Amino acid sequence: MARPDDARGHNADYGSIRLSSRLFDELTVFIRDQVGIKITPVKKVMLEGRLQKRLRKLGMRSFDEYCKYLFSDEGRSSELTNMIDEVTTNKTDFFREPAHFNYLTSRVLPTLLKGERFTVSNKLTIWSAGCSSGEEPYTIAMVVKDFADGTNGDPLPFQIIATDISRRVLEKGERAIYEEDKVEPIPTAIKKKFLLKSKNPGAGLFRVAPEIRSRVSFRRLNFMDGDFGFREKIDIIFCRNVIIYFDKTVQEKLLNKFCRCLKPDGYIFMGHSETLFGMDLPLGQVAPTVYKKTRITSTLRRQ
Repeated sequence: MARPDDARGHNADYGSIRLSSRLFDELTVFIRDQVGIKITPVKKVMLEGRLQKRLRKLGMRSFDEYCKYLFSDEGRSSELTNMIDEVTTNKTDFFREPAHFNYLTSRVLPTLLKGERFTVSNKLTIWSAGCSSGEEPYTIAMVVKDFADGTNGDPLPFQIIATDISRRVLEKGERAIYEEDKVEPIPTAIKKKFLLKSKNPGAGLFRVAPEIRSRVSFRRLNFMDGDFGFREKIDIIFCRNVIIYFDKTVQEKLLNKFCRCLKPDGYIFMGHSETLFGMDLPLGQVAPTVYKKTRITSTLRRQ
């Protein structure tokens, strides 16, 4: 059985190796069962191209050989994470969909602070579900810290839990180093306050300041896991532009699992391209793509 460092077949023309329709169907079922992502037939060429990289790395000469390995117990243990890294899309930006952060500071945080006193042992807890390479959870942390600094009350203890299925993007998030064009969307005042510029003027790199990094903890999480493993209940969930990769049945199951992690009257932020219309969930809409946990489950209707 090939291993990731195996050099067999390094001279092969991997671009000419094709994924048959039969194996495509088997792979898409496997991916859906393992991680919940639905890959439609129109993405066959995309899947083929991305997995050719894994064949090259493993020194394999066919998708038959690759799938036999991937579907084995050893492959599930050793290769599944690498395959997921190749097939998942990790599009993210700082301050993406900025209206959400305005609503967070103008409505959600003041409402939560009226109803509960947060302490070191009972921190405001926010979950960035599908955090990719860290831009979203660091944005949330910067926004919450800036909000807290602007109040005259007690300090606001808070934590951000950032999860993704891809180890590769989690490692980048933990490094917290970003190129100049990546930090461009961050407002100037926030950038000056919470980013550190590289001492090498030609590098064009910025690192998130320690006071923000310390608020964010990164964890690997597969949404298909039966139990997310949180010890704490969550006050706010950001799950934006994530469920679009799942079919509606999986979406509804996932969102009910998310709701079980939420505190009563907790909030969930969804992406503007996503809809919860027609789903039976204990949520009520309070703003465009922003929902609040309710006491009862009801079918969400268009607003």
